[in-house]
Amino acid sequence: MTQVFPIILAAGQGTRMRSDLPKVLHPVAGKPMLQRVLETCKKLTNDRLAVVYGHGGEQVKQLTQEDGIVWVLQAEQRGTGHAVAQAIELAPDEAIVLIAYADTPLIRSETLQQLIAHLGDAALAVLTSKPVSPTGYGRIVRNAQGAVLRIVEEKDADEPTRAIREINTGFMVAKGSDFKRWLKQLTPNNAQGEYYLTDCIGMAVAEQREVKAVLCADPVEAEGVNNRVQLARLERVAQQRQVEALMLAGVTVADPARLDIRGQVKAGKDCFIDVNVLLLGEVELGDRVIIEPNCVIQDANIGHGAHIKANTCIESAIVAAECEIGPFARLRPGTILAEQAKIGNFVETKKAKIGRGSKVSHLSYIGDAEMGADVNIGAGTITCNYDGVNKFKTTIGDRVFVGSCTQLVAPVTIEDDATIGAGSTITKTAPAGQLTLARAKQMTVKGWQRPVKEQK
Repeated sequence: MTQVFPIILAAGQGTRMRSDLPKVLHPVAGKPMLQRVLETCKKLTNDRLAVVYGHGGEQVKQLTQEDGIVWVLQAEQRGTGHAVAQAIELAPDEAIVLIAYADTPLIRSETLQQLIAHLGDAALAVLTSKPVSPTGYGRIVRNAQGAVLRIVEEKDADEPTRAIREINTGFMVAKGSDFKRWLKQLTPNNAQGEYYLTDCIGMAVAEQREVKAVLCADPVEAEGVNNRVQLARLERVAQQRQVEALMLAGVTVADPARLDIRGQVKAGKDCFIDVNVLLLGEVELGDRVIIEPNCVIQDANIGHGAHIKANTCIESAIVAAECEIGPFARLRPGTILAEQAKIGNFVETKKAKIGRGSKVSHLSYIGDAEMGADVNIGAGTITCNYDGVNKFKTTIGDRVFVGSCTQLVAPVTIEDDATIGAGSTITKTAPAGQLTLARAKQMTVKGWQRPVKEQK
């Protein structure tokens, strides 16, 4: 199997982004553009790949510490040819060198594999496209027989050349030995005074060798990002792709334009996702999950038949089958719900294990707690788990009933089948099967009169 050696160009300053963040670190669908291109290129090789970086320096390198990535500094940006020259000596002579771009986040590995497959005995293969408007791109110039002769950058093109619709996407492949030879011959004799990688096409033709052009079926896939308008456009395309994949997997989406996925989502059959839902990180949905409007779900596992009601936020939590959450609930990291548990409106949980069939129906906070099965937590109940320095645990057994407006001051244990009277502040173990109260004695002050506002 022929070795593929990708070189990803990520050194550009991206001045049109008008940002302190390096352009290649701006996210599309929740991932930095460079990360997306890295993941795509890694599917094409079992060996190393190179990333040429410049603007943003260490900030760009900090994106990943994965093995197999060689970071190459382009201290001075002098064009694409100069950028590739910084890394080309890392490539074996017989390897197929793939030139890729970190600001082209939607490129697919299947498209690049097709480009590699077309190289064959040719000197070079270049990925081309026919966008609606070719403005800003280098044009593919062919002879009368349709063979590729050269690529002319727009700033160096005359009017007939600018009228050509087929453009250079920048992605190209050739043997390492060929790139090494051509790159040494580059000169900056052009309108921008830069070393153009595209001049390699003319050199290959001068050697009387074939240059193949592989047309990208979807022009959007090969679009680059130079400003925030283009970034937003590709964000919508990325979202459309991901949502369509979900729907093809058996998910009903109320409005595909109003679901955003910023990460990876796995979903079972017959799920329903309503409008204005945001899925972040790693999210897994079982069969028949219902998600109502305006929910944010991040790094969570939602079991079969769970019902997530409107305006609920779930982060780093596990929700088992047939649970009911919300509306207006917040499940914070470390929350684990067993089957058929219920978390109602204006309830917040954090690092809490809620047992099978247990209910926290409204206006409560349950944190650093472990709760058994079939527990009922009344409205306004809180676990007082923090003393200002340390966190403490509340343990609640099976079939416990906690009355409304109760404070459970941790560390504390409520044993199986205990009942806590409403309005109690519990600081000691509540024994199994007993009613425990902790209230101030009620009294009435006879003769008391309300204050009256003084007349001015």
